[in-house]
Amino acid sequence: MDKNYQKRKAAYISLIIGFLMFSGKITAYLITGSAAIFSDALESIVHIFATGMALFSIYLSSKPADESHFYGHGNVEYFSAGIEGILIIVAALAIIYESVNALVTGIEIQKLDVGIIIISGAGFINLFLGLFLIRVGKKTDSLTLVADGKHVLTDSVTSIGVIIALGIVLLTDIKELDPILAIIIAANILFTGFKLIKESVSGLMNETDQKTLESITSIIIESKRNYWIDVHQMRFWKSANKLFLDFHLILPFYFSIKQSHQEEEYIAKKVKEEFPESEVKIHFDYCWDDLCSYCLTENCEFRKANFSNKIIWNKEKILGKTVIPAPRSE
Repeated sequence: MDKNYQKRKAAYISLIIGFLMFSGKITAYLITGSAAIFSDALESIVHIFATGMALFSIYLSSKPADESHFYGHGNVEYFSAGIEGILIIVAALAIIYESVNALVTGIEIQKLDVGIIIISGAGFINLFLGLFLIRVGKKTDSLTLVADGKHVLTDSVTSIGVIIALGIVLLTDIKELDPILAIIIAANILFTGFKLIKESVSGLMNETDQKTLESITSIIIESKRNYWIDVHQMRFWKSANKLFLDFHLILPFYFSIKQSHQEEEYIAKKVKEEFPESEVKIHFDYCWDDLCSYCLTENCEFRKANFSNKIIWNKEKILGKTVIPAPRSE
């Protein structure tokens, strides 16, 4: 199934459920007057706005590269995740304000049993929705869906906290516990918002993804052929579900352009097995006499020395900017 279709479908499901959850929670708030329920309802409003932006970013990121965006539009997903983080923080601050105001001006709550039933149903639905969005997001390499899923899970945790708070208030009749727990919930929401913003900034700044780095280096090392003499200066960056990879590869100097191109196709095929939406560009260097002792190429009629020095291909070597030994200046 097309990844863009999966992403759009998941976002639409999230948006529809978001409207349903908000309707239920705001009804529960109007019935009970609970600050904790209000905090839960306010977070659902953020969910609706955030999912709407997620839909837009998924649509835009799925567009092919054009003359104004040579590398496509995938980075909009990082921007979307950052906006969602900001909205979450705004919602948390609003919850804190309303809760403190309730503590100062007085607390009037009623029919908490009805509120508990409604919020319990909403929390249960959001739990499954959040897990679904994260699963689809990881499957389609969509930071936007993963961010939306984490937000929905936070919403589910919020609902659990609200249920506990209302249960305690019912048992003890200590109404002040309602806004106090709402403030605690808001603090947790703040943490989630700042975390999303950090992930967004990391993506926009092309911060190296260590998991992807390990995967790429493993692919190159496992794919190595005897006549690949040395590799260095590997770089990559991700844009949504797209991966752009380039590095230098030293081949025997007598390889034709066709042979070198076949090596690039071979490597690109190996990379696509793990990263289907990837582009691989290789800068080919040719060997020189001093590399003969490092070369495993068989039946080389131009060999000046037997193989005696093994180059250890690891992450540090692949990322390095130099080869051993360096070419002599002419």
